[in-house]
Amino acid sequence: MPEANDARVAVVVKCWPRLSETFIAQEMAGLEARGLKLVIYSLRLPTDPAIHPVHARVKAPIAYLPEYLKNDPMRVLRAWWKARKLPGYKVARARFLKDLVRDRTSNRIRRFGQGMVLAAEMPQSVQRLYAHFLHTPSSATRYAALTRGIPWSASAHAKDIWTSQEWELKAKLLDIDWLITCTRFALARLKQLVPDENRLRLVYHGLDLANLPTPPTAHTRRDGSDPNDPVIILSVGRRVAKKGYDDLLEALSRLPKDLHWRFEHIGAGVLGDTFEAMAQKLGIGDRCLWHGARPQAEVFAAYKRADIFVLASKTAADGDQEGMPNVLQEAGYQRMAIVSTRSAAIGEFVRDGDNGLMADPAAPDQLAAALEKAARDPDLRARFGDRANEIVRTRFSYEAGMDWIAGALGQPVNANLAPQIETPEVRAAE
Repeated sequence: MPEANDARVAVVVKCWPRLSETFIAQEMAGLEARGLKLVIYSLRLPTDPAIHPVHARVKAPIAYLPEYLKNDPMRVLRAWWKARKLPGYKVARARFLKDLVRDRTSNRIRRFGQGMVLAAEMPQSVQRLYAHFLHTPSSATRYAALTRGIPWSASAHAKDIWTSQEWELKAKLLDIDWLITCTRFALARLKQLVPDENRLRLVYHGLDLANLPTPPTAHTRRDGSDPNDPVIILSVGRRVAKKGYDDLLEALSRLPKDLHWRFEHIGAGVLGDTFEAMAQKLGIGDRCLWHGARPQAEVFAAYKRADIFVLASKTAADGDQEGMPNVLQEAGYQRMAIVSTRSAAIGEFVRDGDNGLMADPAAPDQLAAALEKAARDPDLRARFGDRANEIVRTRFSYEAGMDWIAGALGQPVNANLAPQIETPEVRAAE
């Protein structure tokens, strides 16, 4: 791997770089700007065709752990041979075997193998491990940290909280040094699982405004009356069940015939073909434009040309829910009117009638009514957009959140973290 002999913190992620996880790249860039020396370990090789500018700003060396142990058995064997001589190996092995009794899968073995490679190969200068997501990245991180005898921390977001087994979440929270999560909604869930709430912190992602395009000063004036200049309805998000694109397409198909609109979507995902076929079946395929995954510059260009940002989130069948989608804050910062749903933590940012319009999850009729209202009223959209911009700038402090994380990761190994570091003012509207 690239030279990282002075790295103090090893950051473990599922995939690096990844277009749909700009909040992780933004955080790493912020940590480096505060003087932390990082090294990144990724469980997977990247598959996206491009990167965002923020990825290029991150200077930390990157190493890729073996995604499948069978593909690099000698590397895994060498790492295990070295790791078994480390001071915490017996503890890590005991934890793994206890986990394996509950989860007899190849994935469990894979995470232990990745953890051993991580423990054996990370620079001796590393004093802390930090994982993004509480599911698979934290599994490998936990085994590696126990083996090396150093503390580990994590950031929990959405799917990792809502689809993981409760026994495993509890086990990790017993071993973890501290954990941050990005919504009050998720924090309430995690507090039910951990005996020491001092290990938990709420830190909203926020936006690194200094490195984002300047918001437009003028608002669009389309009202859906001109077939040659339709209202542009934009959504940015992965094409997965919890984003509610099936409900959104139903809502779009129910808009009045005299309202002229075009829908644009940015994002990739496993249900892409399904949604495109659904749009055709509903008779709105010619009004829907599917862009796929796009770099940040193109996403912000779409914010500027569109009139309404919509996200129809809901709870998926497997229990997966949203955290705080960064795209909502991005759209709000760009002074867009937002239409969304009362799902998970979205209400911590979007307030119905204040900075957007809200519908119940999985309620296409309500969503259609909200979209029509926003589409026909440019003045209402302007008011919502200005208010959303204000909330992003004042109530979701990226700088305060980054200061806390950098301070926590920079603590000496033996520090008693909880009483030494204050939680910053990073709260949503009451």
